Amino acid sequence: MDSPGRSGAPVLVIMGVSGSGKSTIAALVADTLGWDLLEGDDLHPRANVEKMAAGRPLGDADRAPWLAAIGEWIRHHTARNRPGVVTCSALRRSYRDDLAGENVVFVYLAGTREQIRERLRARRGHYMPAGLLDSQFAAFEPLEPDEAAIVVGIDAEPAEIAAEIVRRAAEWTPGTDVSPRP
Repeated sequence: MDSPGRSGAPVLVIMGVSGSGKSTIAALVADTLGWDLLEGDDLHPRANVEKMAAGRPLGDADRAPWLAAIGEWIRHHTARNRPGVVTCSALRRSYRDDLAGENVVFVYLAGTREQIRERLRARRGHYMPAGLLDSQFAAFEPLEPDEAAIVVGIDAEPAEIAAEIVRRAAEWTPGTDVSPRP
C-alpha cells in the first residue's frame, strides 16, 4: 500500500482479530513514541463484554456505539494535531471507513488462524474466549489498496514488531516526530 504524505499528527489504529497482540504492541509503540494511547476494548459497553464473555459474537449494532466512541477519540486527537495510538479490531471495511481520516493509519497485525488460536488458548483473564476466533476471521475484510495501512506479521517478538511499526510509521508521517523517546 502506498504511503502518501500526511499533513498532521498521525493516529495509528492497531488492528486485527482478538489475540493478534493489539494491546501489547500498541502499548509498546505509544511508549516508544511518547504518544497518547487508548485501549479500545475499554470503551466497549458492559453488554458487549458480557455478550462476548458468554461466547456470543458481536453484531454491527453491538459494535456501533463502541466504534463511535473510538472515532470520537480519533477525531479529538486529529483536530488538536495530537498523535495517538488506539487499539480496535476494525475488522470490516465499513468500520475502517468510519474511523479513517487524513492522518489515520491502520496497522494490521497479521497472523494465521493457528497462531492466534494458540495465543488465545494461552491468554488468561480476558473476556474474549478462543471460541469466538472463527467469527472474528469470518468478519474480517482484508485491507484494500486505497486504505492507509501498514501490514505487519506477528511472528517476531513484540518489541521487534513495535520497532517495525515505528520505522514504517515514519514513512507515512513526514514532518512528524516518530523517533523513539530518549
